[in-house]
Amino acid sequence: MPYESVILGIDPGTQLMGYALLGISAGKPELIVMDALKLTKEKDIYARLQMIHSNICNLIKTHSPHSFAIEAPFFGKNIQSMLKLGRAQGVAIAAAMQYHIPVTEYAPKKIKQSITGNGNADKDQIWKMLQHILIIKNKPQYFDATDALAVALCHFYQSNSVLNNTGKPLKGWGDFIAKNASRVRTAQQ
Repeated sequence: MPYESVILGIDPGTQLMGYALLGISAGKPELIVMDALKLTKEKDIYARLQMIHSNICNLIKTHSPHSFAIEAPFFGKNIQSMLKLGRAQGVAIAAAMQYHIPVTEYAPKKIKQSITGNGNADKDQIWKMLQHILIIKNKPQYFDATDALAVALCHFYQSNSVLNNTGKPLKGWGDFIAKNASRVRTAQQ
């Protein structure tokens, strides 16, 4: 099915990397694919990074996404884990840049807030909202896949928000209504 645009969402990791593709048709998001790449069989970290790069390049070649959204690393106490995660994220971003796809990073709290309305939501709450919003029946094996889907859906919401103002700043509600008359509904509607 031809889509107006396709978003590739990535949940980076050096053991599991979640990925998801959302197709946008008639302004509505639709799941194309979501899964996780299991990297634990490979012991060499550089071989894992190569696998990440190669798989993202294959996803790009297969689905031709228009945008690339990735979860920004969160700050934890284990510095070694953060360094590894940063490398995985960097390799994923490099793959998107290689194909000239615009990259956007989202903080974990921003993604959770965008999907559930709660920046502290747990993985199961996020999955249930994704399931409801996108009408998905089968739960994937790993939450990394649903995390990647949440990143892609967050990007869709952020890219299509009426609050993303690329023109002149609004001067209050009256200005908003004047510029968005088609969105105004009366009590009879």
